[in-house]
Amino acid sequence: MNDPKNPPNLDLATWRPRLAAMAAGSSGGDGAHDSAHLERVWRNSQALLVQHPEADALVVMAACYLHDLVNLPKNDPERDQASRRSAQLARHQLAWMNFPPEKLDAVAHAIEAHSFSANIPAESLEAKIVQDADRLDGLGAVGLARMFYIAGRMGSGLAHPDDPLGAHRIFDDRSYALDHIMVKLAKLPGMMQTAGGRTLAEERLARLLAFREEFAAESGVQDGV
Repeated sequence: MNDPKNPPNLDLATWRPRLAAMAAGSSGGDGAHDSAHLERVWRNSQALLVQHPEADALVVMAACYLHDLVNLPKNDPERDQASRRSAQLARHQLAWMNFPPEKLDAVAHAIEAHSFSANIPAESLEAKIVQDADRLDGLGAVGLARMFYIAGRMGSGLAHPDDPLGAHRIFDDRSYALDHIMVKLAKLPGMMQTAGGRTLAEERLARLLAFREEFAAESGVQDGV
């Protein structure tokens, strides 16, 4: 007998292209939140689902693909509302597509809680997995590429010219992209909700910290003097 909470792979395979199609075009030209980002978040989630077979995989998959349906720029004053708006839109569109109605609340919560800026606690296991999976995409080599891409769109500089490591100043990631590692990304491993997410986050953060040191070394300024 099939577990009603964990649909057979056929159901996931049926819904996956429909969810991807629903999300297509929602990035608004933002290469850091495009369809490739959604696919990576789903892959990250699949790695975490292996450790949590009790989680509802269809809920997780739907939230992964639809969490950025409303994508506002990082410097938009209403950025912290994006996940709530995404959840509302996802609920409406999924209902129209005859998604299992008993799963709509769970999908909406996972979408709302994924956002760093919204600061909504992830209360379900599915929401914790999606939140971890999305944050993992902000770390490691991919996270580094996304960080500089977003900084470029916002008009930020690469790094402080005299003190790239922030040894003698306050970090300012709106002005300097490299500062974002210490302002936000270095905090993510400690905020992970799952053990697997925490392990992966620590591994990926180590690469960012190593890059930060290498960047400073190549710039010829490592300690702000």
